[in-house]
Amino acid sequence: MRLPEFIRQHVDRIVDEWEQFASTITPAAEHMDRVALRDHAKAILLAAARDMTTAQTSSEQMAKAKGEGPEKTPSLDEAAASHGELRHTAGFDLVQMTSEFRHLRACVIRLWVASLESPDLAYFQDMIRFNEAIDEALAESTAAYAEQVNRSRDIFLAILGHDLRAPLQAVSMSTELLMRKVTLEGDALACAINIKQGARHMAVMVSDLLELVRSRLGKSLPIEPAPMDLADAAHAAIAEACAGNPECDPTVNVVGDTRGNWDAGRVGQLLQNLIGNALQHGLNKRDVTVTLTGEPDTVRLTVHNYGVPISEDAIGTIFDPMVRSVDEELGQPSTSLGLGLFIVKEVVDAHGGTIEVSSSEADGTMFTVVLPRKV
Repeated sequence: MRLPEFIRQHVDRIVDEWEQFASTITPAAEHMDRVALRDHAKAILLAAARDMTTAQTSSEQMAKAKGEGPEKTPSLDEAAASHGELRHTAGFDLVQMTSEFRHLRACVIRLWVASLESPDLAYFQDMIRFNEAIDEALAESTAAYAEQVNRSRDIFLAILGHDLRAPLQAVSMSTELLMRKVTLEGDALACAINIKQGARHMAVMVSDLLELVRSRLGKSLPIEPAPMDLADAAHAAIAEACAGNPECDPTVNVVGDTRGNWDAGRVGQLLQNLIGNALQHGLNKRDVTVTLTGEPDTVRLTVHNYGVPISEDAIGTIFDPMVRSVDEELGQPSTSLGLGLFIVKEVVDAHGGTIEVSSSEADGTMFTVVLPRKV
């Protein structure tokens, strides 16, 4: 029996062996069910079988061996790419993911050779074509896996860089106020100047980091929920925001029980970014209102400010990474690189909550976050 037909007839048996091997890849496979372990194996095998029955010239075969041939099996590439992405999400490392293809290749050839009674030259050609198909699948899967690794790294660097800006601004502004209101001399003055210069240099480095990852970003944020009070977190976020904006004076309204089980660090990011966004885009830094409302199973947070309304088109993409407001695109002074609201959405999603935004000239702009008390 020719190899393509053998694969089609015995695909379930081959996938069973794939599943058995994948289940031994620990610790990633320990919490995966049968469907996740089998993943795209069947699709990859059937696409490989289709590819093998497609006519191929000697020159095309040589080109394909170098990875230069035209795409003949888009279904193979798609299945392999999806496999690489999902294995990354499941926690497989690159060596573990590629080992699945090594095992798949060996399994198919072993089972097929054992079934042969009188091999001829055509069978060796089948083996060459099968190896080509597996190599193509492996290349696509590895490329997709590597892209997910890069995106995960980039999102970590971008969030790190973005969140360093708030404490840096607080250090810088506090140092400026200290030097203006207190007469410093000698070592005290030298220390204050060093702090100011150090904060400025760090801000430049953070800007460079954010520029590096500006157009590349993915994966949900890890969280460690613990009992906390959202009202306390809101007051702390406002205090930090006002350290960098002395003229700001947001109003805080608290209604009901605002306690829940959340990641304090992530919720702090959410609050700092929403409050910072309102201060940056509001017409009056003293006219920002933060409202917390305790509900039976959730806590509702709203951040409101008056200013230039957000257009309907912009609202549709406002939580996308690297999206900037119209005034920022026109070159107006800004500290934003379009990551703040993206981070807010990531934090909300990680906690199983929802976020909405409404904006009009009459009513102002309001971001509404609803977080379940227990994640």
